[in-house]
Amino acid sequence: MELRQLHYVIQIAAEKNFSRAAEKLHIAQPSLSQQLSKLEKEIGVLLFRRTTNSVDLTHAGAAFVEKAQAILDAVDQLKQEMDDLAHMRKGRLVVGSLPITGSHVLPLVLPVFQSLYPEIEIVLVEDSSSKLEQLTASGQTDLSLLSLPLAEPSLSWEPLIMEKICLALPPQHRLVQAAQGANPPTGIRIEELRHEPFIILKKGQGFRQITLDLCQQAGFEPRIVFESTNIETVQSLAAAGMGIAFVPMMVARAGWSQLAPAYLPLDPTPSRTLVIASRKGRYLSKAAEAFIQTMKTTLDGHEQQLPWT
Repeated sequence: MELRQLHYVIQIAAEKNFSRAAEKLHIAQPSLSQQLSKLEKEIGVLLFRRTTNSVDLTHAGAAFVEKAQAILDAVDQLKQEMDDLAHMRKGRLVVGSLPITGSHVLPLVLPVFQSLYPEIEIVLVEDSSSKLEQLTASGQTDLSLLSLPLAEPSLSWEPLIMEKICLALPPQHRLVQAAQGANPPTGIRIEELRHEPFIILKKGQGFRQITLDLCQQAGFEPRIVFESTNIETVQSLAAAGMGIAFVPMMVARAGWSQLAPAYLPLDPTPSRTLVIASRKGRYLSKAAEAFIQTMKTTLDGHEQQLPWT
């Protein structure tokens, strides 16, 4: 059994198609099929069910992929640790990030890190919270920028920023009208919102759970009228009068040119915690440790605020 064969099986499982897997692996499809057959003959089990329209993992195949990913990750960690012991400054760091949150945080951090460690390559992976947790747990990202709570128990994390959450509403909403003239505006109690239409993020997005938890703690289930994968879309829909939404202040500070919602504080003020996460027990390279420290130093004091705070 060769390490390259483990890569082959993982790629076939990901693509569910021999042609696409061969293309991603930069080998000929007949060679890929031959290598898989050779491996299956060696281990004595079929890893895939092949039909005319699909290629699916068998039960043995699913177990093989899980172990293969762990083996390849262990090999990568061993290489990284040996590189560090040899005092090599060159390296590669795979960082996962929530797309919108990352667009506000990473422009502050990456230039600083690049100036300090110009020979370390940063590879960014942007995805949903749930997917990033899976990628980090399997070692496919070294670190990931996430928000609490984390669903994956195999992850450890370090806090970066505690960020306040505010309420985004249509500019003509009755609560906005009532708050006009107050300086600072009166905080809105979440229980007052039980009959309001809510716009929230779709499943798999970490901030969705924060919204649901805040409403449940206030004694009600939100009446959800729209869902989106993008917090910017959520705000645009709120601005257009389609409902209300909870919004992290970092995003509320974004420079809107049109369809701008009104923002009001909440009382008491809720918050979310942004963290940098890695897999428990995973060897953290010197590059990863340096990146964590750079994030902490750079983001210190950068909590976003709205005019009333």
